[in-house]
Amino acid sequence: MKTLVFDGDCGFCTTCVNFVERRMRTRARITPWQFADLAGLGTTAERARYELLWVEGHDGATRVYGGAQAVARLLIDAGLPWSLLGWIVRMPPFRWLAHGLYRLVADNRERLPGGTPACGIRRSAA
Repeated sequence: MKTLVFDGDCGFCTTCVNFVERRMRTRARITPWQFADLAGLGTTAERARYELLWVEGHDGATRVYGGAQAVARLLIDAGLPWSLLGWIVRMPPFRWLAHGLYRLVADNRERLPGGTPACGIRRSAA
């Protein structure tokens, strides 16, 4: 089982997922975290609010990848030509660059095209 979990309240995230559904051949189930069984997927609402998640389940074990590595897993799953980019994103130093770029986009998604105030990451008070 493969599941891509995104923020369904975020216009930018929804626009990106619509692109994925139109242009990529992923076998993953794509679902907003607001409607997902997060505990059953092995994650939390706090993490799902913070980053895109890719969840893989095999033989009773679940692996959760977040952020740029979730994007990399999605790209690999989508097959050629997307998978080439996904494999590159998994390798240092590109992995580190992808993480920084992902955080920059995720932390500012409400300012990007398609973004709305609802896109702002809701962090818990520390």
